[in-house]
Amino acid sequence: MTPEELDEVRCRLEDFAADVFEPFARADQRRWGGVYLRGLLLDGQRKSVEPMAARLGEDGNRQALAHFITTSPWDPAHVRARLAWKMVPAINPTALIIDDTGFLKDGEASACVSRQYTGTAGKVTNCQAGVSLHLASDTASAAVDWRLFLPRSWDPASPQADPAKVARREPCGIPPDVGHVEKWQLALDMIDETRSWGVDVPLAVADGGYGDTAAFRLGLETRGLHYVVGSSTTVTAHPHDARPHTPPHSGRGRPPQPAYPEAPRSVKELVIAAGKREARPVQWREGSRPGSGRSGFKRMYSRFVALRIRPAGREIRKVCRSGMRRCRS
Repeated sequence: MTPEELDEVRCRLEDFAADVFEPFARADQRRWGGVYLRGLLLDGQRKSVEPMAARLGEDGNRQALAHFITTSPWDPAHVRARLAWKMVPAINPTALIIDDTGFLKDGEASACVSRQYTGTAGKVTNCQAGVSLHLASDTASAAVDWRLFLPRSWDPASPQADPAKVARREPCGIPPDVGHVEKWQLALDMIDETRSWGVDVPLAVADGGYGDTAAFRLGLETRGLHYVVGSSTTVTAHPHDARPHTPPHSGRGRPPQPAYPEAPRSVKELVIAAGKREARPVQWREGSRPGSGRSGFKRMYSRFVALRIRPAGREIRKVCRSGMRRCRS
């Protein structure tokens, strides 16, 4: 870039930081928030304070940056809301994407580090896990809300609590009232929060880590959201035309609950039973491999079977019964 282009980029970044960090109570917080943001954008793999300070030149005050991150109190919800308000007109979102990612850690000093599965490494490993909500369209996306996942081993109220990890809660700055919350519930909480900011997108998208959970799907439905979620092949269901019936009852005991006459099958079995003729070829955006697409890249392609089904399983029955009890009360 030419010096003039660099100056223009710097000015735009400063304007962006001034707008997003406007809720900060003190001028020094706004200043070091902008410096920290600039440090994140500079080349360099390590994004911790010390290497960032070394790359920032005259603004590389390590102590001031560390103070801004660790002991300078500010409400992140205000910053996220302002970021979302800026992204809505820039992206014109048509979907909310729920995702999670792992932050690999060599040690255990960081908050919520545990051995858990992460797609970042494709295996169970030592990491933090974060759940994020993205505003997305066909051409762009931006994360506007996120939560750090606290494993059960870090929750003193959990039977799986690890005393060594519980003892690190206070040094890590974890408030006493913060406990383990499932990732799908964190996702629903973020949807509620973004709606409270006036950001209301009618479609939610998530992978099978969320789609397998009936409570998550029902949570989306109760919020009036359309959704497209993944599911594993072992999720069970009944065919769409299956109907539950109540067995005859002629005693004084509790009457039997309605039940399907046949056992549920996995969605994989239902798709296979539908047959190859039901599969339809679908092409969508161009991928990253060379091919014959307009941009020289291969178009993504697969075959899909559309089936109407009735979800089954113990979790569905549990959620439905609890919903019926709430309606009666």
